Amino acid sequence: MAYTVRVFSLWGEEALEKEMTALGVSPQAIAHMVAKGRFFLVRADGLSPVAANILKQDMLSRGGEAAVHAGVIVHQVDKTGTLLMGTLAQYRELITKLKKQQFGLPRLAAEIETALAAQMRTGVRTIPYDGGNLELGKRTLVMGIVNVTPDSFSDGGNFFDVEKAIAHGLSLAAAGADILDVGGESTRPGAALVTAEEEMARVLPVIQGLKKQTDLPISIDTYKPQVARAALLEGAHILNDVWGMQWEGDPNHEMAAVAAEYGAPIIVMHNQIGTAYKDLMGDMIDFFSRSIDIGLARGMKQEQIILDPGIGFGKTPEQNLEVLARMKELTALGCPLLLGTSRKSVVSYCLTGDNTAPMEDRVFGTAATVALGIQNGADIVRVHDVKEMLQTVKITDKIVGR
Repeated sequence: MAYTVRVFSLWGEEALEKEMTALGVSPQAIAHMVAKGRFFLVRADGLSPVAANILKQDMLSRGGEAAVHAGVIVHQVDKTGTLLMGTLAQYRELITKLKKQQFGLPRLAAEIETALAAQMRTGVRTIPYDGGNLELGKRTLVMGIVNVTPDSFSDGGNFFDVEKAIAHGLSLAAAGADILDVGGESTRPGAALVTAEEEMARVLPVIQGLKKQTDLPISIDTYKPQVARAALLEGAHILNDVWGMQWEGDPNHEMAAVAAEYGAPIIVMHNQIGTAYKDLMGDMIDFFSRSIDIGLARGMKQEQIILDPGIGFGKTPEQNLEVLARMKELTALGCPLLLGTSRKSVVSYCLTGDNTAPMEDRVFGTAATVALGIQNGADIVRVHDVKEMLQTVKITDKIVGR
């Protein structure tokens, strides 16, 4: 007798329930087993050897696994990380047990519980802005780029004239953009710095013109609080900060204060000088955690914050690819994700091994990153080629079930 054997790639409880229903499994059994069909790798850092040993034994007793530093058992290290391996059902039992332990384990249990809940979040979440709402999760939103600069890496100078920039923004809206992102300073490596006054002179007339002719939400791409405030006063709705509210020129975190005052959603991008990391994804999560803490301290609500992994900023091509592959790990922070890979050097790197691929040859490569990004949790994609990327978004959304 020949058997048919398959290794499934199912994600989400809905997919597991559907498969078991097709097999004729009873509803009661499905409810019992569905949590056993979801496997998670969870890393936790900063544990004492005592806490790590308890955690490991508790996880092992439930049929899971926990990898810790070799010196933990004999207390040769002061602190350690641990990599937990188990099903959702095992984590739920572990969390219940840890909440009754000592040595800081109840807090760890709460953080694991929160991270898993964020990882499994489904459905629509709404982020209000002045005059409307961003609905995230129902479908992936497309943000169209309006560069009012003479030197942006992709289209610098093409729309530097105010009327051309407005016309370009309207054309992106007509092509299906959900958000228009207006920027007046190039952030490419080596670009000339622009004063706040010059930046406002570039972007404010464009925001005013777009506001009169479209109802789409407008984002201001700036890391300067005074530009952000002026743009919001002229009708912008969303802030897009490439320094994640941690720009060194804003030591008092006025950008966060502006976002709090106006209740504006803010896109917090990961960025750093140089490409040295102790732990790439761990360091990025630490960065974002600081940004969230800064925002909350200045009166923001966490619901206002959208995270951007910052592809092309403070990262080598190899690191950019790793972030793209592991981006879903960032969902543990509980915030929506925006991905911006459009026409960037990482696309060229994959095609030619360097940054020489012409911009017009990066469209399909960008589409690949957009599709992968959506699968890995992106709620918004920031792009130059709205019409082409909208097709990519629609098809990918269908595949991943949005």
